[in-house]
Order: sequence, then structure tokens, then C-alpha cells
Amino acid sequence: MSSSETTAAVRKWHFTLHLKDVLTEEQSDTLAGLDRFNDGRIGLVEGPDTAEFMCSFEAGTLTGAIAEALDFFEELPGVLIRSVELDPLALESNRMATASVAPAPPRLPETV
Repeated sequence: MSSSETTAAVRKWHFTLHLKDVLTEEQSDTLAGLDRFNDGRIGLVEGPDTAEFMCSFEAGTLTGAIAEALDFFEELPGVLIRSVELDPLALESNRMATASVAPAPPRLPETV
């Protein structure tokens, strides 16, 4: 482990993992038997045609938190993550504002 990894401040990251498809009955049964999905850090939210997992993970970086959440799905075959949604309030509370997670500022008028 590098020194930058050991000195990183641990933060609580909140994000949503959107699934490509709703869970099948078999996947739902498998999910119900997996203890790691019942520790309060990740929870399934289903709609008529959607499925997503609300996540709250502690890690030194956002990418570390997302990677940890994605590791959960190794035990849930056939479930594919379509996208990761970052809540603007969570980004603000973690003091994150970069071009990759916030809109770029408006372009300045060109001078002639």
C-alpha cells in the first residue's frame, strides 16, 4: 500500500448503482441469501421496470467506494450495472467539484 493510500481521509460516499435489467426470480432468491447485501451499506430499490442499489460505503476515495460496492456483485451472477449515479448533495458534503462530476463553467466570449 502506498503512503497516499494510508493517509487518505476516509469519507462516507453515497451513490446509486443502476442495473441494466430488473432482477430475475432466481437472482432475487440468490440475493436474499447473501449476507453481505444485508449489512446496511447497499440496498435494493425496485420499480416496475427498474432496479437499483442505493449505496453508502466508507473509503478514502469515491472510486474505492464504488469498487467495493461492485465487488458485491461477484456473488450475484448475471447482474450487470448500467450506470453509477452520484447525488449532488453527497458530492457537496465530500467537497468534490471537478469537471467530471459537475458541469463545466460557461465559456467566455471570444475576444477578437
